[in-house]
Amino acid sequence: METLLRILANPWKLLILGYAWHVLRYVLMAGSAYLVFYVLFRRRLLRRKIQAVFPPFSQMRREVLYSLLSFVMFSLIGLLTLVLFRLGWSRLYFNIPSRGWGYFWFSALVLIVLHDAWFYWTHRLMHWRPLFPIVHSVHHLSHNPTPWAAFAFHPIEALVQAIVFPLVAIVVPVHPLAVGLWLFYMTFMNVAGHLGYEFLPRGFASHRVLRWHNTPLHHNMHHRHVRCNYGLYFNLWDRLMGTNHPHYEEEYEQCTAGGPLPGHVAHEPGHPHSPAASIASAQADG
Repeated sequence: METLLRILANPWKLLILGYAWHVLRYVLMAGSAYLVFYVLFRRRLLRRKIQAVFPPFSQMRREVLYSLLSFVMFSLIGLLTLVLFRLGWSRLYFNIPSRGWGYFWFSALVLIVLHDAWFYWTHRLMHWRPLFPIVHSVHHLSHNPTPWAAFAFHPIEALVQAIVFPLVAIVVPVHPLAVGLWLFYMTFMNVAGHLGYEFLPRGFASHRVLRWHNTPLHHNMHHRHVRCNYGLYFNLWDRLMGTNHPHYEEEYEQCTAGGPLPGHVAHEPGHPHSPAASIASAQADG
């Protein structure tokens, strides 16, 4: 506690530490995924590539730059969370035995479930025609995303996705270690969703239990088709609200059978499935 108070006395130091933590997590997880799938085992894993084309370096550079910008917003929200705690408005706690390990694991699960719902509904909202070109179109510039696109958000979108934590912490007592577990899982799922490869086994998307968890292909289809597959962790809200792509399970089986899906080749500007065309379509249909 005393350490926390000392850090709060120097908010710039806290911002720098928070930013470094986000960048480190991003570089380790997105960088490891890129190294394995796009460099070291690129040829060996090609049969699991979702889209046959490999994105250009210019796209990856843009993804990294927008992600680094997003971490500024994430760090500011982290500082806000600690300020709220200092004011007595946040229910962060720092002694695990005081509530027990059972509650610790429960609170981490609550964070994940609440964030999944928050992500789905705010994501759908950002696909609303008046908001899409202002906020979310930046993320959809990556029609064929790479792991570096995991946090390639417009600053407003970064704010929307980060603000959920202090809101939850106002209501739910949560330990920083539980927050760390949530952030690890969130980063893993974001990187997996933008990986460009399907690494899960055949039958996963149609299994009676496993189908409730999302796959890399699920979010890749969102980047290709735009108006479907809005979920992050679970395939719950998309199934309940009827926003799963109708051919999701079929494409999953095609992809995991070996090799990119038929027709998933490089798209030229103006092609009906190009990023610009997809964004224009989303703006037209809301």
